[in-house]
Amino acid sequence: MASAPKLLLLLLFWRYHSCVAHAGDDRSYKVLSLDSLKHDAACPERKAVPLPGAATVPLHHRHGPCSPAPTKKMPDLEEMLQRDRLRAAYIQRKFSAANGGAGDVQQSEATVSTRLGTALSTLEYVITVGIGSPAVTQTMLIDTGSDVSWVQCKPCSQCPSQADPLFDPSSSSTYSPFSCSSATCAQLEQEGSGCSRSQCQYIVTYGDGSSTTGTYSSDTLALGSNTVRNFQFGCSQVESGFNDQTDGLMGLGGGAQSLVSQTAGTFGRAFSYCLPPTSSSSGFLTLGAGTSGFVKTPMLRSSKVPTFYGVRLRAIRVGGRQLSIPTSVFSSGTIMDSGTVITRLPRTAYSALSSAFKAGMRQYPPAPPSGILDTCFDFSGQSSVTIPTVALVFSGGAVVNLDANGIILNNCLAFAGNSDDGSLGIIGNVQQRTFEVLYDVGGGAVGFRAGAC
Repeated sequence: MASAPKLLLLLLFWRYHSCVAHAGDDRSYKVLSLDSLKHDAACPERKAVPLPGAATVPLHHRHGPCSPAPTKKMPDLEEMLQRDRLRAAYIQRKFSAANGGAGDVQQSEATVSTRLGTALSTLEYVITVGIGSPAVTQTMLIDTGSDVSWVQCKPCSQCPSQADPLFDPSSSSTYSPFSCSSATCAQLEQEGSGCSRSQCQYIVTYGDGSSTTGTYSSDTLALGSNTVRNFQFGCSQVESGFNDQTDGLMGLGGGAQSLVSQTAGTFGRAFSYCLPPTSSSSGFLTLGAGTSGFVKTPMLRSSKVPTFYGVRLRAIRVGGRQLSIPTSVFSSGTIMDSGTVITRLPRTAYSALSSAFKAGMRQYPPAPPSGILDTCFDFSGQSSVTIPTVALVFSGGAVVNLDANGIILNNCLAFAGNSDDGSLGIIGNVQQRTFEVLYDVGGGAVGFRAGAC
């Protein structure tokens, strides 16, 4: 018989393991207030809490009342889902081409063009930074699916109106364009577009046909109270296809040009963000994030598609019960993406999820599909609804129990199925809501911490 101290140690180990193996509660049902899905006109006061040695800035939904950009009308669900379909399809094609048609996150070895970015119109979250000396406030979209950051600059041809004044390079004492012969210019590879007046030029063409081109440059970047010197970015002077009030884009991908890679020497190779549950609330972005207190799964990377951060989904639970899905169904891999809205699953996995979720929602009449969302319900006359829990199980045993706002979008299950089981899966931003999502690039892990915003 085990001694009392040994039994105590075993109990403590079991309790610790239970804590680190799950993110979120593990109840069978959650209550979702339908009022929480509505968009408020007011922005609640909330400040990002800075961490020692880290840079933390508030993060807002670009169409919500907290957004620094002039609020445009929220796109309707049909329009948003159509844009989202284009982005997801582009990402899947990119991985498929890199792997000679198979699309595996881990083993991509063929050359694939990195010139095309993903559609900007799906990006939903913005941060405010300062660029230049003196610093000029810029409101920028964030995207884990992009590496090259850029802002609109004077003079700018065909540039849409934006929230803040155009960045004027001639007014910054620390602005410096890269020469065509510089190593930084050569590093752009297919995103470089030659020279103009001996200055390095960049171009990014996105999956929706929009594009930005201009001078690749460096200047001082202010992230809250932190300063990043010699920040590399595109000074955009010609744009096409944009219809937005934001000032530019901040690339958080894994490539050499991204903000994360550039600041690794200062903040380390870990960053995190928390996407708020609704457009009326706030989250945060942190460079130099702490790596403890998270449920973690190994990060998968492709040397030929270095922008994206991959994970391995192993199983799905609905109402606390694991679905009967062969693990081989998930063999094509899955990526985390802040810009894709709806999570994409292999066809077999989605069919099992949809069936199980419908079985747990028998008390609500079915409703017609909304675009790619085909598991929908009639919540007429309801102020709140009771929904089965949905948990994602990743390699390493990490179990992530989704927030109620990460399960239902409008009146539909916020997941979609790929056309087959061979296409890349994508964990979209709806499912990431309220979690602090950690990208520990140096440690090779993706982490989740529930209830962070």
